Amino acid sequence: MSLTRPQHAGMRHVALNVLDLPLVESFYVDLLGFEVEWRPDAENVYLCSGVDNLALHVVADTGGKEQVLAHTGIIVDKIEQVDEWYAFLLEHGVKMHNQPKTHRDGARSFYCCDPEGTVVQVIYHPPLSKD
Repeated sequence: MSLTRPQHAGMRHVALNVLDLPLVESFYVDLLGFEVEWRPDAENVYLCSGVDNLALHVVADTGGKEQVLAHTGIIVDKIEQVDEWYAFLLEHGVKMHNQPKTHRDGARSFYCCDPEGTVVQVIYHPPLSKD
């Protein structure tokens, strides 16, 4: 059987399990600029940036046995925006993993953490960015 792979528009949805919904929601809304799209109940919220969707789901503390996620990524359109985001988030006390770095493929990025330790990469990636 030789099926043709259907096209897709990219990974535009991420769901995170969180312990402190108000704290994590504030990070993504107040600092990263997402907007609340839908709040079906007190333990779930769906955020939207206009081009993608982030779901936050409250879970009970299970001793660290939840699904492990390497990181999520926020695409920026211009290479200089990486450094602007770095300065902005650093100014707001966000924990950083590294300083902005330009990669061999022309991408530039840094990694930081949301309030519960989920790693977030802010990245200018030429094939996806609109520079």
